[in-house]
Order: sequence, then structure tokens, then C-alpha cells
Amino acid sequence: MVGSIEKCGAEDILSDISVLKDVVVGQQFSPVVVANGYVNGGREIVLGRNIHTTSLAVTELDANDEFTGDKEAYMASDLAGYRKTLLERTKYHIGYPANLDFDYGALAQLQQFSINNLGDPFIESNYGVHSRQFEVGVLDWFARLWEIKKKAYWGYITNGGTEAVGNNSNLHGILVGREMFPDGILYASRDSHYSIFKAARMYRMECVKVDTLVSGEIDCADFKVKLLANKDKPTIINVNIGTTIKGAVDDPEVVIKALEETGFTHDRFYIHCDGALFGLMMPFVNCAPKVSFKKPIGSVGVSGHKWIGCPMPCGIQITRLEHINALSRNVEYLASRDATITGSRNGHAPIFLWYTLNKKGYKGFKKEVQICLRNAHYLKDRLHAAGISAMLNEHSNTVVFERPLDENFVRKWQLACQGNIAHVVVMPSVTIEKLDDFFDELVVKRSSWYQGGKAKPPCIAEEIGSENCFCTSHDGGVLGIENRLCTLRG
Repeated sequence: MVGSIEKCGAEDILSDISVLKDVVVGQQFSPVVVANGYVNGGREIVLGRNIHTTSLAVTELDANDEFTGDKEAYMASDLAGYRKTLLERTKYHIGYPANLDFDYGALAQLQQFSINNLGDPFIESNYGVHSRQFEVGVLDWFARLWEIKKKAYWGYITNGGTEAVGNNSNLHGILVGREMFPDGILYASRDSHYSIFKAARMYRMECVKVDTLVSGEIDCADFKVKLLANKDKPTIINVNIGTTIKGAVDDPEVVIKALEETGFTHDRFYIHCDGALFGLMMPFVNCAPKVSFKKPIGSVGVSGHKWIGCPMPCGIQITRLEHINALSRNVEYLASRDATITGSRNGHAPIFLWYTLNKKGYKGFKKEVQICLRNAHYLKDRLHAAGISAMLNEHSNTVVFERPLDENFVRKWQLACQGNIAHVVVMPSVTIEKLDDFFDELVVKRSSWYQGGKAKPPCIAEEIGSENCFCTSHDGGVLGIENRLCTLRG
């Protein structure tokens, strides 16, 4: 019902496993592949199929191993086999936003050190084996990018995406908002990352889901209706700078305008920007929505292992210095202050980030962004020409298309799926050649899936718009079958 308020709190236990089931009340999807564990557009966990069953055992040394070296040879063989697996799986990695195009050989010399950035990045602790000088340098770079002065911000490099974005940065950003407004209501669009709803449950916050447009952007008309229903409480709002599935960007200025038009002054709302992937792309895209602390936003987070290509999960979280005092506690044991989610933090991650930022800089990132956007359009156009339903949001490198019928194909290409749709995230490591290999195999497989008319491609007009859906009912609204065949032959 338009204007109805849906809560997302402790009872919404499925929202943090986005591939399981759609949690929208009353909304049903037709089954995709019931025989393979699909029900109502979600993937069930089937014991023996989804559970990881292989392991490399840890064994104790035999009496003579110390002399013969058998154990060393055994482990070397396992590691060589694992490396071969990694090389093979990397070849078909296109469904998740990780940049695998990197070379950190120059940093191998630091692996012998236990580098721990515990405590506050800006306050020296008693622990001397740290990389705070690299961490603060990285934070200063992002502070310039998001237009906030050195003395006006506080931040840190997190141990994972959720702590800063996607998870940890989101956990920290939402926590700052809650400390600012203990009685505030958290608003998040239905297409927000599952970690937002995880944060609501962890912090016991009242949470309201906001509808989205077909593109995946927040529906500000619905947002305003739900704000007006709770005018007596402050607002904490998650703004998606690129949604997980569709790559849609919530324009901060549009969200701020909705807040102002419903009577919320700047001292009664807190905005957290989840920029997991796109937070580092948008500054280099012409006419894209801009994230800037010159606007009344409270915090921004991006992932370090996505666009930058850090080999270990991490995130960059920045907030206003004035907000962090509510979280800060002095810790005598550390001789420092702590305002982070975790105590000990990976001290290697800031060095990897610092290395890449210095190596590429603004110009290098801008060039990579332009290449990826171009390649994303290339894939979308090829899918449309083949009569395959697909959508690509403006300013996005995430190509959404109809979910493949074959689970083995999905697993081979490591596609992220939700309901009747899947996506390819075109990262710097996803080349035109890799896209061509994926497309060619998809077309061949698809002809066998739907041969003889026993099964039909799903209608995904509701998810991507009728103009992008090429099912028998919509046909894309642009090209007829004969025209597309001619395009393919050409």
C-alpha cells in the first residue's frame, strides 16, 4: 500500500542474506528453477549442496618429518594446488565488485611484520609496530576527495567492507548517527546493502524501509510520506552511492531536499553515504551526483578491496570530527583513544591502499572509470542485440540481466543473483575479452535452455523496466526479433 510503513528490525532476520528470499511483505515472484532449489525467486540453502564440504586438514608432525622434510613438501603441494584454483576462479570472476587487476610484489618485504593499528589513527599508542603514517595519509586523500578540511574530519581504515561500507563502515556510520540521535529512526531503501538492516538489529534501532524506483534509486516521494508519519523523531538516513544489485545512485541533494521539504532542519537528521564501490567512481564521472561534506552529510564510507583493489577486505570511513566525541573512550591500556568498531585493525591494509593511491592518483582512477563504463555499455548493447533482457543505470558499471537458468553456469562465472535477475560488475580486471567469452557462452547455453519452448525467459520488466525486457510480452519495446538477428549476423 502506498504510504504504508514497513519496519525492519530484529524480526527481519532474512534481510542480511539477500540471495535467500524477498522480504517485501505480500510480494511474490514466480519460481525460477524449483528443481534446483529456487522458490519464489529466492535460493534455498540445501544441505549437501550449498554447504562447503572440502577441507585441508591440519596434521601433526611425524617423528621423522623434521629430518625428511615430508611435511614441507606436502604443504607445498597443497599450496600449489590452491594457487592453481585461484588462478582458474579469477578467470571467471565477473559477478562481484572486486578489482583483481593489481601487483603488490613491492610490498612482499613487509609480510614478516605483525602490523597492528589498534586505537585511534591520530593518537600514538604504546604499540610501535603500526602503519598510522600510511593510514592518515590515505584518510587525508579521501578527505580532499570529499571536500572536508583536515582539522574537521575523523576517520579510520576498517577491517572489512561492512565496518566501513557494505558492512563495517556502514556499522560505524549508522552507530555515529544513533549516538547523535538515540531516539532517531533509521530510513533505508529496499535496495540498500543487507548490512544496513544488520546494523538496525545490532543497535536495536527502529528502521523503516523506503520504496525504490525501477532503477533501484530511493523513491523520495515515498520517503517524504514516511518522514511525515514520524515528524516527531529525528532522522538517520542511509544514502546509497551505488546499490548492491543494480548500481543505482541516490542523489544526496535530492534526499536533502526531501528532508527539508518535510520540515527537518539540519540539526534533526544524519546522513550516512554508503559508497562501497561507486563512492570512488562518482567523483570521476561527468554530471554524476556528488558526495561532499560541503553538504549536510554525516559520514561516508567506501571499500578498499573493491575499486582500489586491496587484496584484503577493508574500508575507508570518514565522519565529522565533531560527531566522534560521542563514541570516543580513552583506553589506558593502549595509551590511546578508541572510537572504532574493532580494537585491533589490519596494519597492512593502509599500506596497500597508500601504494595504489600513489601509483594511480586521480588521473589513473578517472581513466579506469571511463574504460569500465564504456565496457559496461558494450556488454549491455550485446545482450540487447541478442534479445536478452538487460539494464544499465546511468553512471554505472553494473549490468543487470535475466538470471541464467543453469546453476552451474552461475557458479562458473560467479554471478550474484537475486530473484529473476543477475548482474555483471565491470571492473578494471574485467576486460572486453572476458566479457566476450562470457557473452558467447551465455548465448550458446541460453539456446539450449529455451529450446523447443519448454521453458521461456523470465519477464523481468518489474525489475528493469519494460523497455529493457525482451520477454515474449515486452520484446524490449525497441527492436524486433528479426532486427536483432540481423544485428547479430552483422
